[in-house]
Amino acid sequence: MSADHDYIVVGSGAGGGTLAARLAESGMRVLLLEAGGDPRSQHGGVRGMDEAANRLPDDYDVPAFHPFATENAAIRWDFMVNHYADKDTQARDTKAGPDGVLYPRAGTLGGCTAHNAMIFMYPHNADWQGIADLTGDDGWSPKAMHKIFRRLENCRHRPVQRVLHSLGIDRTGHGFDGWLTTEKAIPRAAVRDDDIMDVLRNSLRESWGSAPEFIRRLRWLANSAADPNDRDRIGDDAVGMVYTPLTTQNGVRVGARERVLDVAKRYPDRLTVELDALATRVLLDDGNRAIGVEYLKGEWLYRAHAAPSNAPGEPKQALAKREVILAGGAFNTPQLLMLSGIGDPTALAPHGITPRVALPGVGRSLQDRYEVAVVNRMAFDCWDSMKACRFAKGDALWRQWQTRGDGMYATNGAALGIIRKSSDAQILPDLFCMALLGRFSGYYPGYAADLSQSHNHLSWAVLKAHTQNRAGRVTLASADPRDPPVIDFNYFADGGEEDLSAVVEGVKFVRKLCQPLHDAGRIAAEEIPGPDVQTDAEIAQFVRDNCWGHHASCSCPIGPTDQGGVLDSRLRVHGTKGLRVADASVFPRIPGFFIASATYMIGEKAAEVLLAEAQSHTQTEKVQYGT
Repeated sequence: MSADHDYIVVGSGAGGGTLAARLAESGMRVLLLEAGGDPRSQHGGVRGMDEAANRLPDDYDVPAFHPFATENAAIRWDFMVNHYADKDTQARDTKAGPDGVLYPRAGTLGGCTAHNAMIFMYPHNADWQGIADLTGDDGWSPKAMHKIFRRLENCRHRPVQRVLHSLGIDRTGHGFDGWLTTEKAIPRAAVRDDDIMDVLRNSLRESWGSAPEFIRRLRWLANSAADPNDRDRIGDDAVGMVYTPLTTQNGVRVGARERVLDVAKRYPDRLTVELDALATRVLLDDGNRAIGVEYLKGEWLYRAHAAPSNAPGEPKQALAKREVILAGGAFNTPQLLMLSGIGDPTALAPHGITPRVALPGVGRSLQDRYEVAVVNRMAFDCWDSMKACRFAKGDALWRQWQTRGDGMYATNGAALGIIRKSSDAQILPDLFCMALLGRFSGYYPGYAADLSQSHNHLSWAVLKAHTQNRAGRVTLASADPRDPPVIDFNYFADGGEEDLSAVVEGVKFVRKLCQPLHDAGRIAAEEIPGPDVQTDAEIAQFVRDNCWGHHASCSCPIGPTDQGGVLDSRLRVHGTKGLRVADASVFPRIPGFFIASATYMIGEKAAEVLLAEAQSHTQTEKVQYGT
């Protein structure tokens, strides 16, 4: 077989889709393999609702429908994961079933950008500096990475600053010319909702803190206009109230899918998108150079799919002239490496896989954030702004969204967010507390259907960032590439007490925010954790029994092999040639508060590195041949 492509990219999410599009746009011939189909052209209902009724493309397009996208049968991959090795401990979580705890992923064009909550927040500068220090590569410095961020973003939520930028005045550090549009959605209906405004006023008052902190937070608020991605705020000590920028355009979800299809339309001779193509193995030559990929062609072949196919799939191969880049995410990238003989030999042997490259770090160091929710039932039947809400095509809010691109359905359900430190000892802010209109307490089969019935709840989600635990593992369940791997997070195993204490402080903080609403009779009852959970020890047990995560990362980290590293600073897999990784698995430590922006940036970073190397190689050839 001849190599018809310069590069093969496996996975079309924030990392892979971004990378494939940029390479093709820059003149390279790229094959992009995606195991799923196009979410806007498929047919799927939602678990626990009318499952025969098609909710696509609305579950994809409508920002407020993102919970239903995670439960839509056409695009969902249900990973069942273990939070704890001890089954009795895990069984204390009401979200756990006999096979584990639901961890929603998306098997579709755009990857998890097709079902995420679209929050786009820049990581802390220290996250990038940590990689630069680990590798000695200044290409990972905060200054270098912020250039990549600006190349990526097309900010639409700072209109005055956008005009100033066009005049050559830069006050925010935003990108205004990138391909990924970001907006903010604060509907007028929410502003007119007295109950929502009570939440905002009380939360703002309680979040200011002491007098010295008040002055600093007031300065941040004045300079950044509550924008978490403003240059004044991305310093590592900024805390306080923020809004959450969303990856939307005119109130419609956008992400890797739109980028890929745009470039494929403009350069059909360069970017080939192969849907329903489940990668099964990286092809390595005798020198461990990646020369291509084996895959199975067919719908719904991966057994994490909501309705996996019994068909065997059509075996195919594709060859790459230059390189293969894996971007399947924190679960599937290490799985594919191990299936290809790259990993810990002692873990491969039981599955009959011949080791090609001994790399024990593959699948280790899996990390995530810890999240819990404090759920309150309000003392009224429905939020005023949600009285017309049915979370369905055709209702009044849907019609407003469709005709004007605004309203409650243009949001992701988040009313506001507060950034803070769990303790003075924390170097970086490590808590993000977010108010959600609805009853949300984590992921379990049918959670979206339950959420659709909740119109009088206020949930405060407490997110613990910069977690210490690195004990998570991704291991093979079998040598069959259609079987999902075994995923063990081993919650609170490393640095457990510090992480646990931080989440406890977050729960106490959001309870403090809610107390004035309790006192005023606006909250009828706290349903979760409930009034019986009061002491630090009781809250800690509640956190252990109920926490979850959805930002899996770090399972193929950058770093030296003797420290468990899988990749070098240029994202090359140790011990191989022509093989790289470009997804959330590459981080040595989980960055920032929300993983999507950092993963988009990894896609752009990988493209920058590959294009620079290709140009250098071409120049060398010209010198060698005197042309």
